[in-house]
Amino acid sequence: MAQWEQSIERALSRVVDVRPQEVRAMLWAFAYFFCLLTSYYVLRPVRDEMGVAGGVRNMPWLFSATLITMLVAVPIYGALVARLPRARFIPLVYHFFALNLVLFWLLLSFRIFPGEAARAFFVWISIFNLFVVSIFWSFLADLFRTEQAKRLFGFVAAGGTAGALLGPTLTVSLAGLLGPANLLLVAMIFLEIAVFCALRLERTAERTEPIEAEKAPKAIGGNPFAGFSLILRSPYLAGIALWVVLLSLAGTFLYFAQAELVSAASGDPATRTRIFATIDLASGLLTLVVQFLATGRLIQRFGTGPAVAFLPLIFAIGFAILAAQPLLVVAMAFQSLQRTSNFAISNPAREMLFTSVDREEKYKAKNIIDGALFRGADALWAWAFTALRGTGLDVTGIALLTIPIALGWLVLALGLGRAQDKRSAQQTTALTGEKT
Repeated sequence: MAQWEQSIERALSRVVDVRPQEVRAMLWAFAYFFCLLTSYYVLRPVRDEMGVAGGVRNMPWLFSATLITMLVAVPIYGALVARLPRARFIPLVYHFFALNLVLFWLLLSFRIFPGEAARAFFVWISIFNLFVVSIFWSFLADLFRTEQAKRLFGFVAAGGTAGALLGPTLTVSLAGLLGPANLLLVAMIFLEIAVFCALRLERTAERTEPIEAEKAPKAIGGNPFAGFSLILRSPYLAGIALWVVLLSLAGTFLYFAQAELVSAASGDPATRTRIFATIDLASGLLTLVVQFLATGRLIQRFGTGPAVAFLPLIFAIGFAILAAQPLLVVAMAFQSLQRTSNFAISNPAREMLFTSVDREEKYKAKNIIDGALFRGADALWAWAFTALRGTGLDVTGIALLTIPIALGWLVLALGLGRAQDKRSAQQTTALTGEKT
C-alpha cells in the first residue's frame, strides 16, 4: 500500500471503523452519494417554490400526478433490472435523468409552455429523487454485508449530506448569476460525475474480495412486476413498507403544515425560496456532524432497531411541540431536526434492513417501496391533510392526531430491528457453513 493511502486510512480510522481493504470502496461510495445529492439539492429549493407558488391546496394534484407517473416508471425499471447487469442498468437510468434535465433546461430557458413545464418539473424531480437514491442504496446493500453496513453506512451517508449542503449553497450563490433554468445544467453535471463514481465503485468491488455480500454482475432475471408479489409474500418486507408509509404520513403532514405557515408568513417568492434553502442548510450541517462523529458508533452500540425507531420518536415529540406552538420558527426547527434524525441515523439504519434480503428483493421490491409506495402514500396523505383541513381542523389539531400514529410507528421500527438481527444471524450461519 502506498504511503498516501496509509495516511488516508489512518485519518479515516479516527472517525469510522473501516478496514484497509474497504477504504477504496467506501470512498467511491461517499463520492457517488455526494454527487447524487448535490445534483438533487441544487434543484429542490426551486421545486419547493414552484409548489408554493402554485398554491398549497393544489399540491395534492401534483402528488397524485407523481404517483401515476411513478406507477408507469416502476415496471420499465423492473424490466431493466431483470434483463441487464447492474453495471449497465445503473448508468443507463442516470443518463436518462441527465437527458431529462437538458430537456427541462430547453423548455424553461426558451419559456416553452412555462406553466406546464413548471408543474411537470415538480412531478419529475419527486420521481428523480426517489429513483436515484433508491438505486444507490440497493447497490450498496448488494455490495456490503450487514456487519460492514453498521460500520460504514453512516460515513457513506455523510457524503450525501455534504452534497445536500453544497447543493442549496450553489443554488443560493448562482441563482442570481446564472438564473434558475441554468441551474439544471449544474445539476446535470453532478449527476454525470455520480455515474463515473458508480462505475469506479463497481470495478473496486470486483477487485476487492471482502466486499462480497452478493457480488453478482449478472442480470437478476425474473418478472418486472415481481417486486409487488415479493412484498406481499414477505412479512419482513411488508413491515418495511409500512414503516415507509408511516414516514410518508408524518413527513407529508409536516410539509403541508410548514407550507401553510411559510405562505402565511411571506408573499415574496424569493423570501420563500430562502426559507426552504435555510431549512436544507441547517439540517445538512447538523446531519453532517452526526454522521461523521456518531452514526456508525451509535448503530453499533444500540443496534438497528433503536436507530430506525429514533425518527418516529422525534416526530412524536415534534408534533407535540408544534401542536402547542403552531409557529413558522417551530415548524422550521422541527423540519431541520427530523431531517437530521432521518438522514443521520434512521435512514442509514433502514437501508441496513435490506442487507439481509436477496438480490431480487434489493432491487425490485426496494424500488417499489421507495418509489411507487412512497409516492402513493404521499398522494394519499396529501389528500388526507386537505380533507382534515376541510373539516375545520387547523395545524394544531392535525399535529395532535399524528402523535399516536408516530408512537405506533416507533413500535413497528423496534420489531423490524429484531427481525433484521435474526435474519442477519441466519445469513452469517449459512455463509459460515458454506465456507466450511
